[in-house]
Amino acid sequence: MKTSLLLLVLFLGLTDGLAAQTNYVIGAQDVLTIAVFGETDLSGKYTVEQDGTFTFPLVGRVKPGGLTLRAFEQELKKELADGFLKNPQVTVAVETYRSQRILVMGEVRAPGEYQMTGDMTLLAALARAGSPTPSAGHEALIIRAARHSKGARSDDPETEILHIDLSDLQAGDLTLNVPLQDGDTINVPKAQSVFVSGYVKAPGAYAIDRGATVLQVLALAGGVTNRGSEGRTSLLRMVNGKQKEIKTKLTDTVEPGDTLVVRERRF
Repeated sequence: MKTSLLLLVLFLGLTDGLAAQTNYVIGAQDVLTIAVFGETDLSGKYTVEQDGTFTFPLVGRVKPGGLTLRAFEQELKKELADGFLKNPQVTVAVETYRSQRILVMGEVRAPGEYQMTGDMTLLAALARAGSPTPSAGHEALIIRAARHSKGARSDDPETEILHIDLSDLQAGDLTLNVPLQDGDTINVPKAQSVFVSGYVKAPGAYAIDRGATVLQVLALAGGVTNRGSEGRTSLLRMVNGKQKEIKTKLTDTVEPGDTLVVRERRF
């Protein structure tokens, strides 16, 4: 899963970076590249000021702040056509993104704050942060100011948390490649794990998938030794604050936090 997800993150992160910026909302300090066909004196780079405006030749103060790139293109075209140019052809792109930021944290290779670029999605953000680490779990959380989003599960009336299954995303469900918003926090928690002890070849802690069985966990630990018995296993599990020992079969499900104990075979 880890290798496939890494490749998907890198590929879709690249395509997101090359995607059209149609829905990007312009903000303060963004640097815009404006091209007016046949008008070199009007074409150039312009920095949006704190109040969301800047001065454009001929038309004076314009306010792109709060508009999408395409909406601002249409607005600027309308202004230029109002007594200045006949049928002006205008294109607007972002030269430097400075107004909108996201935070990526948890089990990624380069956690930190990143500037929003274009129509940035979850996979693009994970690619920017270097992709999930080998110890990452199978879920990513997108935390944002509360607002309605299709398919989201709200855990707090003031905060909306989108739970994204990275396994399903890796399997091809690109509806989970959520478009990000200014101020979003992406958290990739550490994988849930179990501890394996006793007569196995490699005792220790292991990250597990949901629904992992005793047999699968034993395989992660290298299998039982010559002295161990697959038929003599048990789980140590905390129940209501007390440790409980549960006898198991190979097909039983292991839960995060369990300790799987393999005992010596009876000769």
